[in-house]
Amino acid sequence: MNAIIPWTAIRIKAAKGREKIVCLTAYDYATARLVDEAGLPLILVGDSLGMTVLGYANTLPVTMRDILHHTAAVARGVKNALVVADMPFMSYQVSVSQALANAGRLIKVGAQAVKIEGGELRVPTVRALVETGIPVLGHIGLEPQSVQTMGGYKVQGRTPEAAAELLRDARALEAAGVFALVLEGIPADLAAHITSAVSVPTIGIGAGPRCDGQILVLHDMLGLIPGARQPKFVKRYAELGAAAQAAIANYQREVEAGTFPGTEHCY
Repeated sequence: MNAIIPWTAIRIKAAKGREKIVCLTAYDYATARLVDEAGLPLILVGDSLGMTVLGYANTLPVTMRDILHHTAAVARGVKNALVVADMPFMSYQVSVSQALANAGRLIKVGAQAVKIEGGELRVPTVRALVETGIPVLGHIGLEPQSVQTMGGYKVQGRTPEAAAELLRDARALEAAGVFALVLEGIPADLAAHITSAVSVPTIGIGAGPRCDGQILVLHDMLGLIPGARQPKFVKRYAELGAAAQAAIANYQREVEAGTFPGTEHCY
């Protein structure tokens, strides 16, 4: 039997044009094991945990302490996937030295790479991280940490000027040393153009099918939060939230009726 080769940032970068890069988020040991054992190459400990796990309205309240806690849990459940930790809002924007210190903390608890949002503005930070030995996953387009200045969760790059700026951002991050680039919330044709213009893989989320890979939030694609708003780009592959609610209701009925625990559950 051939040994399984763990995924690294170098291996993911080399996958461009050779295979699709399938990615999901995970926030704890159990979900990390499920994703890793399915064979996916990249797991993102996303700051989306602010909404999916912590109940916030957006990603902005997420702290380094939150990301450190969840990254450590995910890392304990992963054997083969590349674990990438999101750097939360205001953990890297103040200075390059701040970014280096906080990225180092994430590596120490088990992350193998970090993700930061922003284009040309982040080039000095990306270059410093990469030169220090910390792989960086870039992120342009819709940037959830900049939702206040973007006027909400809106598709980016619709005008020729905005599209040209995103292409410049992608090329600048490529030159700075990112191993891959998340494209979020941009028109499919623009994402395809950026994908063909850079040598690093693009990972789309709401950016159409012609990126080098795709990522979704685990809770969205599994329907883990019943009634949650579903973005247009999300496909529900299961309705586990509804199934869990039904199971909980069945448990409640059996306990109230005295049918659980049964004799088979007793010592």
